[in-house]
Amino acid sequence: MTATTDGSTGAPPPRAAAASETDTDTPAAAGVHEAAVRATLRATDFLLSRQDPEGWWKGDLETNVTMDAEDLLLRQFLGIRDERTTRAAALFIRGEQREDGTWATFHGGPGDLSATIEAYVALRLAGDVPDAPHMAKAAAWIRARGGIAAARVFTRIWLALFGWWKWEDLPELPPELIWFPSWMPLNIYDFGCWARQTIVPLTIVSAKRPVRPAPFPLDELHTDPAHPNPPQPLAPAASWDGAFQRLDKGLHALRKAVPKRLRRAAMNTAARWIIERQENDGCWGGIQPPAVYSIIALHLLGYDLQHPVMREGLASLDRFAVWREDGARMIEACQSPVWDTCLATIALVDAGLPADHPRLVKAVDWMLGEEVVRRGDWAVRRPELPPGGWAFEFHNDNYPDIDDTAEVVLALRRVRHPEPARVERAIGRGVRWTLGMQSRNGAWGAFDVDNTSPFPNRLPFCDFGEVIDPPSADVTAHVVEMLAVEGLAHDPRTRRGIEWLLAEQEQDGSWFGRWGVNYVYGTGSVVPALVAAGLPAAHPAIRRAVAWLESVQNDDGGWGEDLRSYRHAKEWGGRGASTASQTAWALMALLAAGKQDSRAVERGVAWLVATQREDGSWDEPYFTGTGFPWDFSINYHLYRQVFPLTALGRYLHGEPFSRKRPGRPLAEAKGS
Repeated sequence: MTATTDGSTGAPPPRAAAASETDTDTPAAAGVHEAAVRATLRATDFLLSRQDPEGWWKGDLETNVTMDAEDLLLRQFLGIRDERTTRAAALFIRGEQREDGTWATFHGGPGDLSATIEAYVALRLAGDVPDAPHMAKAAAWIRARGGIAAARVFTRIWLALFGWWKWEDLPELPPELIWFPSWMPLNIYDFGCWARQTIVPLTIVSAKRPVRPAPFPLDELHTDPAHPNPPQPLAPAASWDGAFQRLDKGLHALRKAVPKRLRRAAMNTAARWIIERQENDGCWGGIQPPAVYSIIALHLLGYDLQHPVMREGLASLDRFAVWREDGARMIEACQSPVWDTCLATIALVDAGLPADHPRLVKAVDWMLGEEVVRRGDWAVRRPELPPGGWAFEFHNDNYPDIDDTAEVVLALRRVRHPEPARVERAIGRGVRWTLGMQSRNGAWGAFDVDNTSPFPNRLPFCDFGEVIDPPSADVTAHVVEMLAVEGLAHDPRTRRGIEWLLAEQEQDGSWFGRWGVNYVYGTGSVVPALVAAGLPAAHPAIRRAVAWLESVQNDDGGWGEDLRSYRHAKEWGGRGASTASQTAWALMALLAAGKQDSRAVERGVAWLVATQREDGSWDEPYFTGTGFPWDFSINYHLYRQVFPLTALGRYLHGEPFSRKRPGRPLAEAKGS
């Protein structure tokens, strides 16, 4: 075994040889089709059984234990931590600890210093003592990697709330940022929407610098408890990092000179900004981190816990909790009902469920009710653009996203709804909004237009994850596919998106995956889009993509890719244990490229059939979703169901919008 530069052990799995195009007429290959039919029927029944009576689907959204640890720390800070919640959270956190005493941020990944620190502190809150074997092992590992001083900024902010770290040793975030006009560098709209929603409340927290009495010391997590806050080394002044470090030092010095009246006015403006963006369900942006920091910030400004804004905000956090049968409590960072519902609808229709099936009509009714019809932050850059589109979550009218909108339109197009005019109007608004959100380079980001400023990533504060939202291949591909289905393949705006995609292809033939892991996801998104837009299978870009997918197919017939490909693309690109979702993405690309009869497709389908459970589902402990590449990974529990069903359906019935689509509807499916 070898050590990788990220501190993990283990070498990438050996590359499989490219799949042979021969032997497709063997008895084993001939039986794959019949087995696929049975697997598709089972998977259809399983997915229908998971639909909510209101018409939506939602799988658990699993991330890592920092969500659970920070939830406990929030409750401790507010004075509302109770025994039942603490016990349940601790049960979950302990269950995620690894043999070496650490906590990882994805299944099979290396131990993560900040996640391990936060989990350790949460267990201390729950009563676990430092000399317990599992705690001592974790503390020793933390010290060996630099202790608290080496943790990321967000972790040290949480510790500063209780005096376990000094506020003056954290980057400064002045609340006056809220007044920067949108044309000025480092204004809040230069940040991606998820970062923007977090930074605004944190400017209040940074200005207030609150400290609650610590319930215990954390000396065991410092390399030198006598000097817990060692000075941070400065980068060269001529470098960008060095320049921004010195800017931060200047802001620290300026802090004492800012008139109190001015600072108070800035914090009040920030508070109004926060409150205006609270959603109808009490949350902020439908995601947990901005909600947590918004609650802290407003509380520091005097909002008591019974204030309607605070009361509803805290209630919304409770809805992120998933209670398990063993009594453990897992916190979701976000919830994905719109995304899950449109993907489930696509999967069921592509698998052969009749287009007017009552369950599909119910799903469309629910999606139509989730359409965003008012302006959000995106209108800062597109003030003349009428609203439209869909968000990811149950309630998130401020931040519809382009990826969800494209996939919802593709789902709506598949269903025969009894009110077609109503569907057409919603699709029209969504397409118009999506076209209006095209960036200057011809591609699409997830939430905003041209959110590509180079400055936010340079801030000392931004040492974790993506804080901007540049265009990506996977989102652009989904938009191109949607526009092609809408008859706009030859529209100049679509052609610009296609040209951008072709220019973004990697040398090996793959595409980078921003929102899914990783090159398998990017390639699985782009190839079907290019084919839908009219590129022939013989196009060099398609041929190169097919060759790459065939070259990285695993010996067992499936496909997989480890998250380490985000850091070590050469060694890990397209390589990892086979998973149901990643195998499906590869198959969807190969099928779109006309490789239905290839040995690679046969082997991939056979792997899906062989790994399906008796109830029609698949297991998938691996994280194949991406929040921030490498830094924040997601296991969408419904991915393992919707994507394999989509791939099997297209294997049996062909591409969903092709004129010659073989096969027959799955009228035998239950749940009608």
